[in-house]
Amino acid sequence: MRILIIEDNPRLGRTLKASLESESYAVDIESDGEKGLYRARTNDYDAIVLDDILPGRRGYEICRELRSAGRTAPILLMSVQSEVDRKVSLLNDGADDYLAKPFSYAEMSARLRALLRRPHELVPDRLSFGDLVLDENSSTVTRGGKASYLTAKEFSLLQYLVRNAGHLVTRAMLFEHVWDGETDPVSNMLETHIHNLRRKVERPGLPGLIHTVPGRGYVFR
Repeated sequence: MRILIIEDNPRLGRTLKASLESESYAVDIESDGEKGLYRARTNDYDAIVLDDILPGRRGYEICRELRSAGRTAPILLMSVQSEVDRKVSLLNDGADDYLAKPFSYAEMSARLRALLRRPHELVPDRLSFGDLVLDENSSTVTRGGKASYLTAKEFSLLQYLVRNAGHLVTRAMLFEHVWDGETDPVSNMLETHIHNLRRKVERPGLPGLIHTVPGRGYVFR
């Protein structure tokens, strides 16, 4: 899943980015409100972590503009202001949840996971497809009862494929949701990860799961 952080405190921004990446998220970061708004409007993020007080644009302005533009990605808004009236105002402006600074990363991570389960339909933390089971809380994968060790990126890739099982997933969709904005989509990085993923979850005697659609992408079935 791909997350956008808009935070002007460099130290906090770096810490959040590193922590989220350790949980297998792809993360982009902006420190300016105007640039952050542009990224949020031109990319399909799974969630946005947004500071309230920013240079360029305030957090509530970004919320309003994104909702007016039809963007539905869940927004976790952070602010040093903890008054009830301020919280209510920010939620009314389009934020999905509010986190008062300072906060613990454990709470922030839990709130973000809760928001990611909300859109469109309730998605369980434990995904299964046939004899393959993917547990998002523990970042573990088993097939036929046998565990497979996946890197963080392989886990994110498999997670996206399982969540979209039966549907064509294009290269562009995978780069949009599994990698951050610094990745070169022309490289063969995706094919390499697909190859490694097949080697780990598609064992002899078991049916294949990741099917290539030439010139278009992949279908998990």
